[in-house]
Amino acid sequence: MEKYDLIVIGCGPAGFAGAMRALDFRKKVLLIEKNKIGGAGVHDGVLSSKTMWEHSMKVNTIRESVPNYNPAFAEVKQVVEDAMQERKHQMEQHLHLLETAIEKGIFHFEFGTARFLDKNHIEIQKPDGTVTQVYGTYILIATGSRPRYIPEISIDEEIIVTSNGIRNFKDFPESMVVLGAGVIGCEFATIFSNYGSTKVFLIDKAERILPFEDEDIAETVTENLLANGALVHHGASLVRMEIKNGKVEYELKFKNNSNEIYVVEKALISIGRIPNIESLALENAGIKLNEKGAIWDDDTQTNVSNIFAAGDVSLDIALVNVGEREARHAVVRMFGEAIKPISYNNISTIMFLNPEVASVGLSEQEAIAKGIAFKMVKLDYSTNARAIAMRKTKGFFKIIVTCDHGMRILGMRAVGEHASSAIQAVAYLVHTNQGIRELADMMHPHPSIIEGIQECLRMLLGKSIYKAAVFKDKLKAYVFEDGKSTPIDHL
Repeated sequence: MEKYDLIVIGCGPAGFAGAMRALDFRKKVLLIEKNKIGGAGVHDGVLSSKTMWEHSMKVNTIRESVPNYNPAFAEVKQVVEDAMQERKHQMEQHLHLLETAIEKGIFHFEFGTARFLDKNHIEIQKPDGTVTQVYGTYILIATGSRPRYIPEISIDEEIIVTSNGIRNFKDFPESMVVLGAGVIGCEFATIFSNYGSTKVFLIDKAERILPFEDEDIAETVTENLLANGALVHHGASLVRMEIKNGKVEYELKFKNNSNEIYVVEKALISIGRIPNIESLALENAGIKLNEKGAIWDDDTQTNVSNIFAAGDVSLDIALVNVGEREARHAVVRMFGEAIKPISYNNISTIMFLNPEVASVGLSEQEAIAKGIAFKMVKLDYSTNARAIAMRKTKGFFKIIVTCDHGMRILGMRAVGEHASSAIQAVAYLVHTNQGIRELADMMHPHPSIIEGIQECLRMLLGKSIYKAAVFKDKLKAYVFEDGKSTPIDHL
């Protein structure tokens, strides 16, 4: 029986990262993948949806000058397929060279379905039907997740689909309803409305989309969805959804107790994800599940001391960067020196909407809900030279800091073109618990979106180029303290 220092189950972003980190410690590693190298990070997930978003945003820009421009869906599918194949090929070649040449004898890769026999022994059923057993001193579970199904809805991945079924479309649907107004649902609503060929309906049980974010962010995204012809069913509960005569009929109940029936060509169900753990036989190793039915862990370590978990299998935060970080952290816990637990408080995130939204740290509504005293500044994109040059002035920067002299950054939101590229410098200040003065005094490149960040910081320091008395409609600032807000008018 072959013995390994580490067996990694799952070759998605988390599993791949964990295996590569273990090689840094010169450990003997076995990486097992059931189906597709790259997992949902490459197939039917982040890369595919974001490639589609990027393409849709380009099309949306073209349509501003050429309103009747409508690319064929086959073209869109090919762009996505090319991106997926490029990334998949990179990973395949990487693994092949490691196994056959660079790390020969140390690194091994297997296609197959893994299941626990006990806390150290893994059985692998290979695609050809043969079965082998291996031993691992440590085991990292990184099997990812898949879209959640609703028993009451017949999801056939053709007419009623999850994100996995988008690739089955033969053409842009004339109309489509999206169930779920969270990040993924709003992203796909954005994508299809950008192309201009699909009338998009979005079912939103709450009074506004993205309820976990600040109201001004939700309003900006909603405005652009409406401008692209989308319709948001606010305050609506789904009564039923079924396939009739090859189309989707759905009934909604609104808060005024009225019911409405709609018929569309396709439906996209986006109500969360569930972990891929059914085939692992976790009970054989004594691995405990959490209240969500996912793998329980404490700083990536399960209740079984030699078994760790990373990525979506714990359903904590389903992001590629988080999964990769967790896997690398787990491997260091196994083979390296003692390290601090992972902090999830200040994760930088991007929502691929129109416009894109980047965030780090606390939102304005979170800080208020927690009763934290803070100062807030908000600057409109229309004051930014780069945004003006791009003719993309819809959006804003918003930063909240502590009320003391140090003015440590508590959180930031950037909404608009290139928002994701503007976030990282502020994220670093949040991560290191620093104040704002150094970043405010740096000489930023011009013209650039990040100059908007600098101007927000200057506003907080009372030395902004833009004066509140002149730019009343472009900037906003206030202090929140003792449960009340007080405008700042002396910037």
